[in-house]
Amino acid sequence: MDFIRGLFGQDEPTSSLTREQKQEAEQLLRELIEIGKREDYLSEIPGGSYDNHCRHRRTREIGKKLDQLGGMPLMWKGYTMVQKKVNKSAAAHLEYAWVEIGSWMS
Repeated sequence: MDFIRGLFGQDEPTSSLTREQKQEAEQLLRELIEIGKREDYLSEIPGGSYDNHCRHRRTREIGKKLDQLGGMPLMWKGYTMVQKKVNKSAAAHLEYAWVEIGSWMS
């Protein structure tokens, strides 16, 4: 039954969100993809857009907001979108950039 719901979109991570929340989630996911294409989720040195752990500050803000909106399923959607629309290396960087946000790799 879960498989069938998944096929028809009823288990979509945004299915329980309001229209405004869905729009916000979509915008955050688009921005996340753009960061991956334009910059990177990690840096070799801190400073500027990157925190003391060399993780992209805005990427972490997006991860926290996605977690608030839809939890791990919505964060996972962002991760898989990065894999598909940017590349697998960027997704690996995103994985580390999101450490300790919600239940992401905690």
